Amino acid sequence: MAIREAHSADGTGIVYRTGGPAQAQPLVLVHGWSADLRCWGRVFDDLAADFRVVAVDLRGHGYSEAPASGYDDSKNWAADIAAVLAAESIESGALLLGWSYGGIVISDYLAEYGTGAVAGVVYTGAMANIGRGVPGAEVGESMQQAIPGVFDESPGRAVRGFSAFGNANTGPGGDKGPDAQRLFGASLATPPFVRKALFYRSVDNTETLRGLDVPVLVLHGSADPVVPVADGRYIAETAPLGRASIWEGAQHGLFIEDPERFSTEVRKFAADCAEKS
Repeated sequence: MAIREAHSADGTGIVYRTGGPAQAQPLVLVHGWSADLRCWGRVFDDLAADFRVVAVDLRGHGYSEAPASGYDDSKNWAADIAAVLAAESIESGALLLGWSYGGIVISDYLAEYGTGAVAGVVYTGAMANIGRGVPGAEVGESMQQAIPGVFDESPGRAVRGFSAFGNANTGPGGDKGPDAQRLFGASLATPPFVRKALFYRSVDNTETLRGLDVPVLVLHGSADPVVPVADGRYIAETAPLGRASIWEGAQHGLFIEDPERFSTEVRKFAADCAEKS
């Protein structure tokens, strides 16, 4: 395991963690809004048994730098992923996996740089688009309840805002309590201005989805209260080689709710991509 840093096109430092065999297929993990690279929990180590895993801290999150502006520019998000791929000399065969807002970020990358370095794309509890009136960009009930409290600089109001998520990121069951606390901690550690800035953009990546020439897998919980399952279905139905695995009754953080199933489905998808290449 190693912690490294790449520099995006605008100079922002993007920190990422690597693990697994250096010669294995690259698997790039892109977390969601107000999270960080630690969110993946045990699936990072599990997947690192077979993949060269690269888990990214998005700009403004975790250990990456937090510039004062630029969060509304899709080209910045795209360049962040491109910088990490370049730093790791990944030029082909990568799997991109985005959770929640991470789905928008990998879509930004695909819109700007195409699929030359990509073998397949996984969206988990994710959306590819954002903005009022944009297709495939519905906001779930928990997210609606959390706003605007989660943007507040007051710790008390921010904590109350994040409480609207409840167990959404981990699923029901007290055994996931430590995971839930880790995710809440990452959320509070994300600067309030960054949390807010990510929602002040409107992006429609529909044409990018329609033009994808690589397989796309959507993993989504049918009871996701943060990113509605309709957003996942929109991705799967729009991408020419898209398909969806809808987990009945599952919520937002599938890789925590059922890590074994999550890893199994990612591995199978990678094998399917290899057969199609």
